[in-house]
Amino acid sequence: MVSLDYFKKYFKDKKVFITGHTGFKGSWLLQILALCEANIHGYALAPEQEHDLFYQIQGEQLCSKHILHDICDVQRLTQEILDFQPDYIFHLAAQPLVLKGYQEPLYTFAVNTQGTANVLDAIRQLENPCIAIMVTTDKVYENLDNAVLFTETDKLGGYDPYSASKAACEIVISSYRSSFFNEVKYAEHQKSIASVRAGNVIGGGDFAPNRIVPDIIRAITNNETVTLRNPAATRPWQHVIEPLGAYLLLACKMKEDPISYNSAFNIGPEEKDVLSVQQLTEIAIAAAGKGSMTIEENDHKPHEAATLMLDIHKVKTQLGWTPKFNAAQAIQNTVAWYLDTAAADVKCVQQIQDYFGNPTTG
Repeated sequence: MVSLDYFKKYFKDKKVFITGHTGFKGSWLLQILALCEANIHGYALAPEQEHDLFYQIQGEQLCSKHILHDICDVQRLTQEILDFQPDYIFHLAAQPLVLKGYQEPLYTFAVNTQGTANVLDAIRQLENPCIAIMVTTDKVYENLDNAVLFTETDKLGGYDPYSASKAACEIVISSYRSSFFNEVKYAEHQKSIASVRAGNVIGGGDFAPNRIVPDIIRAITNNETVTLRNPAATRPWQHVIEPLGAYLLLACKMKEDPISYNSAFNIGPEEKDVLSVQQLTEIAIAAAGKGSMTIEENDHKPHEAATLMLDIHKVKTQLGWTPKFNAAQAIQNTVAWYLDTAAADVKCVQQIQDYFGNPTTG
């Protein structure tokens, strides 16, 4: 497992542009890069709720520039990226919820697919070398619920608008990589682009509606019963620090060798750690020491895949990355964050340092 000092060698004083820095994953990434003393520009919409993690960690203070704006405004986004001339771009901005995708499909496609194209087109206009990590999802594959492990070369698809919008992102990324950032012309453009397909991320500070862990925590806090929509559905659950560490490691590898890693990578747990929603809930309730659950009786709920599993052989062999936590540890660390009464930024930094080690000064 790499350390914060390892990352610091690559990111200290470097210009890092993060889209979606006000979100759940973005806030955690912001803190890791701040510990590495990066020069960070963040571009995102404002958090939706006053108690969101970004506000709790005082995220604006971790940025040298904090931009609250829509990623669909291609002119403003492009201008901010070109003015900054970043060394690294982490593109996390998205509409991340499956159910909201059903409710607002056009918005979901605009933000996820067109927003990604907007970032890539801004990179195309950059003068300096740049490494970009484009975050999509494990749901980009055509999922026939056959309980198979998806590899990076499997067919893309998406039943619901969210999944389809993210699969479309992958096609857009591949097109830009082939058309404008082709490896055979790297000496001319000096851009390296990778996409990362992470499993279902959990961790402290997620307060989104209709996501299982925040729903569990809200129910436990309010002494209510947790209602499960799809208790038998299996997902590759992982603690939020796990994929972020993989993204950062990938960016470091791309810095050293910008041609060999500009492709797609699955990021997830080991196959044996893929749990059902009900198993996750049982572990979370046990970790909290209280709580109960019930099954929703609804024959008209929106379609969601029953099984989802990722093959992570590529990231293990090419990057040397492996998950540090098993599923139970990921869930227990998540619940511990919510139950801890310390300030959010203190809890996050402590969990980051426990995972990577404390950075040295200088």
